[in-house]
Formats: sequence, C-alpha cells, structure tokens
Amino acid sequence: MPEGDTVYRTAERLRGALEGQEVTRFDIRVPRSAAADLRGETVTAVVARGKHLLERVGRWTLHSHLKMEGRWDVYLPGQRWRRPAHSARAIVGTARAETVGFDLALVEVLPTAEEDRVVGHLGPDPLAADWDGAEAARRLGSDARAAHVALLDQRNVAGFGNEYANEMLFVRGIPPTRPATEIDAAALLDVGTRMIRANLPRGERTFTGDARPGRRTWVYGREGQPCRRCGTRIRAGSLGASATSERNVFWCPVCQAG
Repeated sequence: MPEGDTVYRTAERLRGALEGQEVTRFDIRVPRSAAADLRGETVTAVVARGKHLLERVGRWTLHSHLKMEGRWDVYLPGQRWRRPAHSARAIVGTARAETVGFDLALVEVLPTAEEDRVVGHLGPDPLAADWDGAEAARRLGSDARAAHVALLDQRNVAGFGNEYANEMLFVRGIPPTRPATEIDAAALLDVGTRMIRANLPRGERTFTGDARPGRRTWVYGREGQPCRRCGTRIRAGSLGASATSERNVFWCPVCQAG
C-alpha cells in the first residue's frame, strides 16, 4: 500500500532516471492534460510531498498521486513494460530511461509556479528536509476527531497512511477512537517519524523489527490473532471522516485500553 515512504522512494528512483535530462517522450493519457507536450524541456527536480509526486520539467510540473494502486516504473529505452499498456496514465522518457506511471489516481500538468494549489494544503512531512514536528503536533492535537481519523488527514501531517496510523497508535497505547485533542500528539508523531524514516531503506516495511513474513506488524491486518505483547485477540473495525473514506482499524483492547 503506497504511503509516504513508498512515494519518497519512488521520487528517488525517478530522480535518478530523469533529473537533468532532456525529455524525449511525454505522453499523458488523461483527458485533462492529454495535450501537454514537454518534449525538449529539461527535468529539473522530482519531489515527494506527502503522498504526492511533483516532477518539474522546465516551467511545468507533472503532478501525480498513487492512491491505492498506482506506481511508477523505470525502464531502459525500448524495454518491454512489465504491466499492461492500457493501465499507463503517464510516460516521461529521456535518452537514458523511460518512466511509466500505471494506475495513477491523479495526473495533471500545471505551471510549477502554481504547485501550491495542489499541495499547499498539506501539513508537515516527516520525510521532508523542512519537517516541522511542532507544527504537525499542533495541528494533530487540535483535531477533535478520533486519533486514527486525524492522523490520516493529510492537512495535519502529510505521508502517514492507514498502516502507519494503526501501528503508531498501538505502539503508543492509544485507542483509535480517542479524540486527538486528548493524546500526546508530539510523542505519537515522534514514534511515527522514527518508523517511517527507518523503513525508507527497507525492501519490506516493518514495524516490529522482525522482517520475516507475517511478523512485520503489531496489529495491522491481524484481526483475531493474538497480540504480540499480551496475547489478547486483535480486534478490527472501521473509522473514517465520512462513510466513503472509512479505513480498516486494528487494535489490542488491552494494550490500547488507554
């Protein structure tokens, strides 16, 4: 599941393939930006901002969001794609590499000067050089909604998705339904920041320190299984800011009794 660490690693791969190179192929397969043609322009930067990707080409930015299923692959010029061509939403190629965005939930081309329009609402990003933990804690701690819901609101803090939210709350012993105004937001974000930064170099995301399959999470995806700390069966439910944004929630009723 793409979360902030996935997007950060994707930006690093795209940066290595594209940055400083002249664009020789530019094909956007969504109606809104299908007419954009940036061939001949130079890729100046590839930036991850929370779960958003910003590829700056000349005076323009290719903005994409992976959502649940999206991904960017990097190929050698002429190399056969590993995924169906009909799922390709964006192609940016240079003499050195061809990058293809598959199943992207959002793709648009906009002037780089207008990037704030698409990412300006985001809260601080724990993987960014300008990470402001105090501001993120202020935003999160001012949100009266359930802590799990508040953590997923990218306006509070950018980059944490559902897996991180579940694992962070378990480690801090916080019930997912507790209002964020009643938690130590700074301590929770400190845990999350250390988690997401530690996962950057790992091939598989892990929260327990055990990278073996089936051992990587404390509660996420473990409904009905014994808690790794106390042995109580993990419970599951759903929470969301609205009926259409509900996410699976997992918790230990003993370790997260609050």
